[in-house]
Amino acid sequence: MNTTLQRAIVLSLLVLLMAATRSHVFTHFTPVPDATWAAFFIGGFYLRSWARWAFPALMALAVLIDYLVISRQGMDFFAHYCVSPGYWMLVPAHAAMWAGGDWLRRRYSGPGAAALARLAVALVASTAVCHLFAQGGFYWLSPAVPAPTVAGWAANYGHWFGPYLSATAMFVAAAALAQAVAGAVAGHAGIAGRRADRR
Repeated sequence: MNTTLQRAIVLSLLVLLMAATRSHVFTHFTPVPDATWAAFFIGGFYLRSWARWAFPALMALAVLIDYLVISRQGMDFFAHYCVSPGYWMLVPAHAAMWAGGDWLRRRYSGPGAAALARLAVALVASTAVCHLFAQGGFYWLSPAVPAPTVAGWAANYGHWFGPYLSATAMFVAAAALAQAVAGAVAGHAGIAGRRADRR
């Protein structure tokens, strides 16, 4: 398959994934968690050569979804509880996820135990940094937290890190499984093709 076509398919799937799951981000506690962080991580892995425009496009999509969800609730976007100066810290937060996927791609040479270990390291590290910006931006810059303290911030960070990591890992694991299956199918097709050529 053409590499450009593959990237276009991946980007389309990420757009659909964000549209399907991010629309619940302001209602919380839905059966399907928000896949935005995973989408940026996956984007960094598959779309690194398109980063100059794909990252801003996904970032704009995230803001547009937020705007539409808030507007449909009959609220002013900029007056919403979650939209504060800290909201814009989502740009470096999502960039951290993208960087994690990009770091992993640069070191990927095929499925295996080493690749799985690197995936775990990249995912935990990028999610930790992403959460630092996203949660920290809200905690320290939002008027919703009237008296922020380091202890309060640390407790809040720890409380939410596990759920966000779990949700992100779920979607990334699905993508990793798809990558492994696609690699196995491509390898099998290559072997079959070589056998056919020898006949």
